[in-house]
Amino acid sequence: MKFGGSSVVDANAISQVRSIVERQLHKQAGDDRPPVVVVSALGGVTDRLLNAASVAEQGDSDSAVASLHELVARHCSVASALTTGKRREDLLAHVRDEFATAIGLIRAVGVIREISPRSLDAVAAAGELASSRIVAAALTEAGVPTVWIDSRTIVITDAEHTGAAPDMAETCARTRTALDGAAASRRVVVMGGFIGATPDGITTTLGRGGSDYSAAIVGACLDVDEIQIWTDVDGMLTADPRVVKEPRLVSELSFAEASELAYFGAKVLHPATIQPAMAKDIPVRILNSRRPEIAGTLITSRPGAAVHGPLAAIACKRNATVVDITSTRMLMAYGFLRRLFEVFERFKTPVDVVTTSEVSVSVTVDDARRLDAVMENLRHFAEVSCEPSMAIICMVGENLPNDPTVFARAVTAIDCIPLRLVSQAAARRNITFVLRDADAPEAMTRLHDEFFFMKT
Repeated sequence: MKFGGSSVVDANAISQVRSIVERQLHKQAGDDRPPVVVVSALGGVTDRLLNAASVAEQGDSDSAVASLHELVARHCSVASALTTGKRREDLLAHVRDEFATAIGLIRAVGVIREISPRSLDAVAAAGELASSRIVAAALTEAGVPTVWIDSRTIVITDAEHTGAAPDMAETCARTRTALDGAAASRRVVVMGGFIGATPDGITTTLGRGGSDYSAAIVGACLDVDEIQIWTDVDGMLTADPRVVKEPRLVSELSFAEASELAYFGAKVLHPATIQPAMAKDIPVRILNSRRPEIAGTLITSRPGAAVHGPLAAIACKRNATVVDITSTRMLMAYGFLRRLFEVFERFKTPVDVVTTSEVSVSVTVDDARRLDAVMENLRHFAEVSCEPSMAIICMVGENLPNDPTVFARAVTAIDCIPLRLVSQAAARRNITFVLRDADAPEAMTRLHDEFFFMKT
């Protein structure tokens, strides 16, 4: 059971989490293994921590430290509302200790005016460490047998700080060892998501939104019956509700559909979540902690086409950049694409959409931090230009290959909106349009109206 930041935003939300866990325990009364609970930082905390690091790097460590002290006060207030007596005293001490490390690092950053990825991970980890301790104490206060486990002792990763990859073999071995004892004593395990550690014990993070990924990793290691992602929406929707009015709930999705939607912007699920679950064929269910009675979205290996027709949903990734690479040497030449993509690999810049013609390649990237270096290296063998402020709209459905009218309907629906790139994957479960970011809301609305509000 993974609970996101919106599900643990304050004491009332955590009380609701406690009730949800208690109901799950009651449902699993005859099960030998109680649920494992993975929690994110309290809503908005990770952003505050990263912002404090940025402010300190600019030389204003006093403001940065003051911001962290405000976070300490917020956590202590939440902790005090959920616990009493000696348990409260111990919890407050743990919370202050977790933030003391971050505050010390922020002060140092203010002096040297630079923060390394390793230090940034250590600062960001404070949120999950503190929130998971609070949730564990709140469950214990309610009489639920609970044990808190430091995720860094079981989720073992490489040293790629701010976006570490797990060592699944070592992580699974440690997870089973650590959690089997808790299961034997019928105790609920609570741990923070998003964080791990190198084999040497150095704190790492799995990247933004990595708590979903943490839950999937642990679930796969334990061969659980189901991975639940609790958030603040009823499940996967047919479109982003911040862009399209009145999107519909998608009751079922295949792993492949969910992966495409998550990668291309569906915020309710981290893109990496599906891989561990898919490898073990473990169902993933997306649920709303504010409305736990809603069935949510069930993601399995079975296609959901029978439920939702040719399209499952439409996702949108904003603020992308199109990079155009042109060279006459590409014409009928082997090795050109390999050389081109080696540049993106060297600078750790993932590519989302690719289109090619006789002498040019166009790609989109959504991480432009190293784009200047990428373009400089590409210019050694090609002409390069880029166009920022673009958006990627991805229409996803397992049944797309069986309905040849979908593409024509889509293009007609967004008539007069200029398209920069068009792509369809070999598996043919998606159709992708790249267009100006400013046109994305209008295009999304028209496509959603066409495919989800004109059904009989």
